[in-house]
Amino acid sequence: MAVTDFPYKAFHEQQEGEPPVPTARSVRDRLVPPMPGSVLWGWVGPLLVAAFGAVLRFWNLGSPKAVIFDETYYAKDAFSLLTWGVERTTIKDADKLLLGGKTGVWQSCAADALDKCASYVVHPPLGKWMIAAGEWLFGMTPFGWRFASALFGTLSILVIARLARRMTRSTILGCFAGLLLALDGLAFVLSRTSLLDVFLMFWVLAGFACLVVDRDKARSRLVDWYETSPLTEQGPSLGLRPWRIAAGVCLGAACAVKWSGIFFLIAFAVMSLLWDAGARKAVGMRSPYLGMMNRDLPKGMLALAVAPMLTYVASWTGWFASAYGYGRNWAQATADGPLRFVTESAASWFDYHLQVLRFHSGLTSTHPYQSEPWEWPLLLRPVAFHYEGHQNVCGPGVRDCSQAVLGVGTPVIWYGAAVALIALIAWYVSSRDWRAGAVLLAYAVGWLPWFYWAIADNRTMFLFYAIPMVPFMVLAITLMAGLIIGPAHATPQRRMVGAAVTGAFALLALINFGWLYPVLAGEVIPYVDWKARMLLDRRWI
Repeated sequence: MAVTDFPYKAFHEQQEGEPPVPTARSVRDRLVPPMPGSVLWGWVGPLLVAAFGAVLRFWNLGSPKAVIFDETYYAKDAFSLLTWGVERTTIKDADKLLLGGKTGVWQSCAADALDKCASYVVHPPLGKWMIAAGEWLFGMTPFGWRFASALFGTLSILVIARLARRMTRSTILGCFAGLLLALDGLAFVLSRTSLLDVFLMFWVLAGFACLVVDRDKARSRLVDWYETSPLTEQGPSLGLRPWRIAAGVCLGAACAVKWSGIFFLIAFAVMSLLWDAGARKAVGMRSPYLGMMNRDLPKGMLALAVAPMLTYVASWTGWFASAYGYGRNWAQATADGPLRFVTESAASWFDYHLQVLRFHSGLTSTHPYQSEPWEWPLLLRPVAFHYEGHQNVCGPGVRDCSQAVLGVGTPVIWYGAAVALIALIAWYVSSRDWRAGAVLLAYAVGWLPWFYWAIADNRTMFLFYAIPMVPFMVLAITLMAGLIIGPAHATPQRRMVGAAVTGAFALLALINFGWLYPVLAGEVIPYVDWKARMLLDRRWI
């Protein structure tokens, strides 16, 4: 596997005792540093880490055999999409019927009034369609409605391992990042429950990863032009950029899971365009920002505005094609030809969105497990997804037993990330390294908007809303690990100590996750063992 070989400090800098380093590099090496090491291991390593994460996520996935926390909404909404194409209301005790193998859970409506059974839902459909795919494959069972979460939680591990490898030019650090995401408790729990948030995390991470690939590809094209053409004031157009289009589709999908994806879309679009301007400036163009505006922005708008919008609208196909969706007004839409159908459908769709916006702005009802965004980094109030007491089932001589699924991050990773993010700020201020800036931006976009709703609207919020931040917490730790280990030309002593520190952190994360595992995976354990794992006592209960 590759060693860390990305230039974490400028090449003209040299620490005492380190060997001499070059004072200049070619434009190509400066803009697109080569990827060292084996291409084979660049895939095998991340795939092995993802396989480890898959075993954790899929093992005994159907346990607890219960409808836990918000599965009561999303598992049934997904089944409704699979059955009707839209969300419909269910009868009382639908959860019990489903667990008993009975799927006739829909409210009865007259044939000419099926729209009266439409369910008012407040999130777009894509995440529920993803859950529905698992239900279609494996049935309306706990395993079936959790399958997609486990699959995309596992794919997130592969994506972050490959992403971190590209950002650090190190397969080892890429695998380190994948391992940390595999071992994070909150990512693990959300990968084993049919909530929407793990899909939001996946699409945000995938969109960011596509933009990082696009950054390398675009810079490589720019250097090709620089090496073969006379320098101009603004530079060339960089042509079709499929990775940027893929990023737009992924970020549109994030918005189609939850609206909070829009913040990542806007921030990442601006970031990508600034990367373009920076590349043009780096090769010596006199008007890099004007070049970006004229050459990159028009196609960038297609990739990062039009493509996301089309992806979002496409996710509503079931609603547009059905007469039975909430607020559909099908009779009006079909009253007078195709033009009326389009205008009335669009009007109903926009009105539905305004209703949902009002709902989210006015969501102030209290919940025993709600928390404020400033509490999230310290894990001050996790969410009990499931708790059930048992007697005499967890070993001889043990009377009181507990089965719990606690939505909480792995403390070693979260507290380590808090330190790493502070260090990342200092690194960015001192070096303007693009990786530090990108990770800090993504973390801030996932976190800071919630402060507005907490202060202005007193909105009900939960720790698991922070899940899109977790990959960027992992990347912050990984970048700091790279700094500690140092570049390839650092002294062997420094690299040995850095590798030892990084390995020790990974081992601590593994031990911490293993200790919490019974209350993350819903294992039945003695009550005293469950209580011992409630680190902050009442705040975790």
